[in-house]
Amino acid sequence: MTATSPDANRAPGRTARHYLMCEPVHYTVSYEINPWMDKTRFTDAELAVRQWRTLRDTYLDLGHRVETIDPIPGLPDMVYAANGATVVDGTVYSASFRHPERQPEGPAYQKWFADRGYVTHTAAQINEGEGDLLVVGSVILAGTGFRTDRAAHAEAQELFGRPVVSLELVSPHYYHLDTALAVLSSDPANPQVAYFPPAFSEASRAVLEEMFPDAVLATERDAVALGLNAVSDGENVVVAPGAVDLAAALRERGYTPIPVDTSELLKGGGGAKCCTLEIRS
Repeated sequence: MTATSPDANRAPGRTARHYLMCEPVHYTVSYEINPWMDKTRFTDAELAVRQWRTLRDTYLDLGHRVETIDPIPGLPDMVYAANGATVVDGTVYSASFRHPERQPEGPAYQKWFADRGYVTHTAAQINEGEGDLLVVGSVILAGTGFRTDRAAHAEAQELFGRPVVSLELVSPHYYHLDTALAVLSSDPANPQVAYFPPAFSEASRAVLEEMFPDAVLATERDAVALGLNAVSDGENVVVAPGAVDLAAALRERGYTPIPVDTSELLKGGGGAKCCTLEIRS
């Protein structure tokens, strides 16, 4: 299934993005593999679907292209499409999940891409897709510490032919890189990010400070709202409504923050970015 919005809706000079998403019709929290999850807490699948559709429609209104993968019963976390793969220059690096509950998702996403003619690479190392592999300009920032093995960073570097910079995550609440760091601009001439320093080891903070001296530093209030699990097209940033400090900082930098409520999906540990896998052709 493909949904597109007319090119006329796209801001001048801004390149349309191509996203893959999965509607959360089977959404629930039936197991606990991160600190956000509590299987005794009520989850509302209908509300999750409504919030997801608002997120999808926001992308369409911005002129982006959205495709969807069919959800599979028994895989409630398929909604977090960003974890399903990493796609760079049309090459797909499959996810290989750490926890057994999510392991069937990797082959499902890989099949979706293969069926559409993409070149896919079956990962030999444990990695959780764009959850831990974020493209910033000509470099890939790669998280490790909780989900993705450091060996996967080397595998991705060899596959994509781009430098991969390893970053160690140290807080269980920020178990994926995309919960602690948001890519604001992938322009190789001026790459920009926002991140939450306490989520990283001291050495990794030093790396980020050197690479991005003008980065937006998120507050704890931003982080606990999962505000860094944001999606930017280089001009507009889809962000959690609770990340008010981050929204203000983005406006100061010339970005347009677009608050979209994904609070029901936060019960599983994900926000806008977790729901959005970018297909880079």
